[in-house]
Amino acid sequence: MSDERNQLAGEQQNQDPPALTFAGKRYDLNTLPDDVKQLIRGMQVADVQLRMTSDQLKVLNFGRQSMAHQLNERLKTINPIAEVEEEANA
Repeated sequence: MSDERNQLAGEQQNQDPPALTFAGKRYDLNTLPDDVKQLIRGMQVADVQLRMTSDQLKVLNFGRQSMAHQLNERLKTINPIAEVEEEANA
């Protein structure tokens, strides 16, 4: 188990530092000023919220389509109001 821990620690040390890729350029996250890190966190939160909202819209759209299908099926058994043109021709 001790060997596994040492191996994992060695692998982590050999990894590149965390980086931000933005507008085609890479930046070392550890060296960025705090205000820039705060902007990055804000963008990450916005991205999560956008994905959640997109998923919510998909669920709402699916539910609406399902209700429209149910409404269509139920209306098949109900006679619609006669159209004005149909009444004039009668």
